[in-house]
Amino acid sequence: MNLGPAEARMLVAGIRGDIDRDAAKLAKDRDVMVAPPAILIPAVAQSLAGASIFLGAQNMHFEDKGAFTGEISPSMLKAYGVTHVILGHSERRHVFHERDDLINKKVLAALKHRITPILCVGETLAERDKADTLDVVLRQLQGGLEGVDAGAVASMILAYEPVWAIGTGRNATPEQAQEVHGAIRGVLIERYGHDAAESLRILYGGSVTPDNVDSLLGCRDIDGALVGGASLKADLFARLVRARLG
Repeated sequence: MNLGPAEARMLVAGIRGDIDRDAAKLAKDRDVMVAPPAILIPAVAQSLAGASIFLGAQNMHFEDKGAFTGEISPSMLKAYGVTHVILGHSERRHVFHERDDLINKKVLAALKHRITPILCVGETLAERDKADTLDVVLRQLQGGLEGVDAGAVASMILAYEPVWAIGTGRNATPEQAQEVHGAIRGVLIERYGHDAAESLRILYGGSVTPDNVDSLLGCRDIDGALVGGASLKADLFARLVRARLG
């Protein structure tokens, strides 16, 4: 929940300017997405015109329309060119008390509307200290993917974001992150098969910076980053986008 329309346009213009020189390499190697607050989506959509940067949303409702004051529907997002939506972010779960069954409805709605869901999972510090990390993460994963078949899951994106690393300056070590990412990939292989599990990308989120991104992306099952505070500075975000670029 940052910036106004003019500031958002300036930020996106800065991001575009910083990464344009590597556009050809980036297009072959990775996808780039920005996900502004819903009220800023029209402004950011204009600033992204002609760019190879995807437009995402931070949340959405699961119904197409209705008496849901303050909510944003999938069709509203589609009208502005939104291609991705972040669902089950730790703040949605822990500040706004969204449960697995609600998040699952949103995942299914996103897939129905051909919006790529970015399903977030992650444990609190108390849960990690009790050695409950994998139990919590895999429960959230199972709940969020209920009713999703192998073909659909292959087109999704998952994000492991330990709650204790969101906006705190702390981040999981590469070994801690890989342990969880590997467990997620293993469950997906068991449930959906090797091809679907390998097609799906699993991102790490939680105080990702230019200083730690290379070590995180060097892990076998970490396919990218879900960036928080560092995305509010064009030069930092551009450095993350170019991480490990050959």
